[in-house]
Amino acid sequence: MLAVTAVSQSATDPLSGLVLGDIPQPEPRPGWSTVRVVASSLNMHDLWTLRGVGHPPERLPIVLGCDAAGYDEEGNEVLVHPVIADPDAGLGDETLDPKRALLSEQHHGAFAEHLSVPTRNLIPKPSWLTFDEAACLPVAWGTAYRMLFTQAGIRAGDRVLIQGAGGGVASAAIKLAVAAGAVVYATSRSAVKRAQAQSWGVRKAVASGERLPERVDVVIETVGEATWSHSLKSLRPGGTVVIAGATSGTNPPADLGRIFYLQQRILGSTGCTHGELVGLLKLMDATGVRPVIDRVLPLGEIHKGFQLMIDGRLIGKLVIHPPQEEPS
Repeated sequence: MLAVTAVSQSATDPLSGLVLGDIPQPEPRPGWSTVRVVASSLNMHDLWTLRGVGHPPERLPIVLGCDAAGYDEEGNEVLVHPVIADPDAGLGDETLDPKRALLSEQHHGAFAEHLSVPTRNLIPKPSWLTFDEAACLPVAWGTAYRMLFTQAGIRAGDRVLIQGAGGGVASAAIKLAVAAGAVVYATSRSAVKRAQAQSWGVRKAVASGERLPERVDVVIETVGEATWSHSLKSLRPGGTVVIAGATSGTNPPADLGRIFYLQQRILGSTGCTHGELVGLLKLMDATGVRPVIDRVLPLGEIHKGFQLMIDGRLIGKLVIHPPQEEPS
């Protein structure tokens, strides 16, 4: 089958390790199912793997791709929960299992014609959701859902700042927070991305680092060093920063004096549980909110997709289509 594999890592030339070619089909195994992939989507996690960040080189080669929607072995339409873990080992939360793994970390990922995953990771795809929309949800939208509703516990009327409008998680967080009735602010260095955030219903989109009209209850942070100081200064006393990524760096000045004096809370968040992904689907059904898709590319143009991500030219998600089998 055709697949996209990471064969080497380079911080300066990540695409040099990205190979498109044929690999063997997944082998059947007890408790696992094979999914015929109709759509997948690109995530920063894929780029980090190619750069050698958080992915040991001894796990290469490995098929990339964390998100998938397609058909199971019985022909049912499904989307794939991408966290492969034991909920019991995480005290009921599979994201807390010390041995958890996202697709493409320890098991081959979704940039392929077929994908093998534990059967419990399959979730029926609702008929009102397209395959392309479904492929956008598991990582970016699932992460945003957990950040907003599980970790931050936002309610209608809360003031929420979302840093870095335009990224996959940030775009999802904006649309979900607006749908939940929050007053949302967003930041971006790009005027185009600020205008896009305004069209999604934010109260105000400002340039990165610009002062907000008011302090907020919650900050959704995925940028890291470049926005950390602004995040803390924008937060009200007793407010919460939820962080699920640090694309600009992981070690900003902590500003501990501000944190303890204003009793601010800093919460980490990673991925989502199976139950949270189902909860996300229910929220989308109730509100009509849908993913932001920048564009769709065939698997054969995966290098172009990665370059668009590297250049920061995406607003929302980039969907990937593997070749489709002819109907039997």
